[in-house]
Amino acid sequence: MTTWAQVYDPFNNPWLSTAAAALPVVVLLGAIAIFEIRAHWAALIGLATAIAVAVLGFGMPASMAGMAAAYGAGFGLLPIGWIVINIIFLYQLLNEKGEFAVLQQSISSISDDRRLQLLFIAFSLGAFFEGAAGFGTPVAVTAAMLMGLGFSPLAASGLSLIANTAPVAFGALGSPVIALSAVTGLDLLELSGMIGRQLPLFSFIVPFWLIWAFVGFKRMLEVWPAILVAGGSFAVPQYLVSNYHGPWLVDVVSAMVSMACLAAFLRVWRPKNPMKEMPARYGVPTELSAAAANVNKGAVIKAWIPWVIFSVLVFAWGTPQVKAWLDSIWVLKLPVAGLHNLVQKMPPVVAKPAVEGAVYVFNLLSAAGTGILLSAIISGFLVGYSPAGLLRMYGRTLYLTRYSLATIACMLALGFVTRYSGTDATLGLAFAKTGALYPFFGALIGWLGVALTGSDTSSNVLFGGLQRVSAEQIGVSAVLMAAANSSGGVMGKMIDAQSIVVASTATKWYGHEGTILRFVFFHSLALAALVGLLVFGQAYVWPLTTLVH
Repeated sequence: MTTWAQVYDPFNNPWLSTAAAALPVVVLLGAIAIFEIRAHWAALIGLATAIAVAVLGFGMPASMAGMAAAYGAGFGLLPIGWIVINIIFLYQLLNEKGEFAVLQQSISSISDDRRLQLLFIAFSLGAFFEGAAGFGTPVAVTAAMLMGLGFSPLAASGLSLIANTAPVAFGALGSPVIALSAVTGLDLLELSGMIGRQLPLFSFIVPFWLIWAFVGFKRMLEVWPAILVAGGSFAVPQYLVSNYHGPWLVDVVSAMVSMACLAAFLRVWRPKNPMKEMPARYGVPTELSAAAANVNKGAVIKAWIPWVIFSVLVFAWGTPQVKAWLDSIWVLKLPVAGLHNLVQKMPPVVAKPAVEGAVYVFNLLSAAGTGILLSAIISGFLVGYSPAGLLRMYGRTLYLTRYSLATIACMLALGFVTRYSGTDATLGLAFAKTGALYPFFGALIGWLGVALTGSDTSSNVLFGGLQRVSAEQIGVSAVLMAAANSSGGVMGKMIDAQSIVVASTATKWYGHEGTILRFVFFHSLALAALVGLLVFGQAYVWPLTTLVH
């Protein structure tokens, strides 16, 4: 099969070509934000539009477009979808047996101060679930826990959304960064390191911001030592792991350190004015759930054992040595027929014509989701499931996640079609015309992408290629701007429709999605603007891009 060269202005009119290239993104985001079409259908419509634009508008052979979509869908299901389904399987197993309620009670015993409960659950523990699963899991878990401790629906849902920001870029064992590397062709570890030099600052800021939003500045200052411990003990490991190990275990390690440090600190420090009541502006608090009843120490240890097993196995699967050993046992590398080395990028996107590789790595043994599945199976047996019971629960989990898996597959398929067709390059050439201000607005592009798609992974897939091309056109670091897409995107997580629906569902506060959105919108936009200013400074004032891993 002959090589096909990408064309970036197929209509000989930059405005018209850019509009055509933007059409799949406009259709996808419009379907979600304006017409409120469910995410999996919106993603499918966006994918169909991307293929049509690639073939009819940009001249890509239909077979190549189809194979690019299949390649992207496969990447979406493994490794990303494989992580999602197995962490939800573990959660379902433990929730049905009541172990999760015991876990909730043990956490509440750390402090009876509302601010410190919020800090530990929404920020530190939420970051752990973000690192392990992402895709709405931390908001669902933490909002439900806070409701069980008597937080009102608005407080539980809105504050969980604000807390779930700084860890998002490394969520689901680094899935957003892995996807960003896949669609941009940039080095995974360089992207991980750059994001790890942006977000630790916000890991310091967000805990203070969270408690400030909850009780105001004065009452926030009353617990500043605990906030500093929680944020600092998260930010330092976040920087170290992202820069010296990679994206896979950043949140898991950082969250575990943060939880341990905060719990230890609260054993020796208490605020002078404990706050046991809910602020009046959040409405009537809920009644304490049965989980708040006293349970014995043995039950608490039993409830934590599955998560210890989970942490050990996830850590093992995230180490390069274990990955390499598992891949040495079995891994399948499949060059994508009709696509591999057949698409040629052209100037001015690249200095000289260069072919794009397309090799699908089916690494089932070393995939992070496999470690999670093993931990779920072991934990399932420990809490009393039979093999048949485990199979039934896995089948139920497959049913529960069917739309999420379809959405992930279609989003990645769309991203790969835009990458191999060159439409992302066309958009990048247009955005590059914003010139010196682009580093600031590049971060806001990521924010908008997450706000409308509901996923930092999806936003990176949609706009990662655009960020790289734009950066190369204006002469700033492509790694910096690709990372900015992810770092800016995390601040859009609290206002995306899917997260808000998850929060309202977890708190059983149906029909109040608009109230939640109004509560969090300012916080989202303000934090995104701060990310934009940081990226602007990195581009022109203090080039942290020169730091070495």
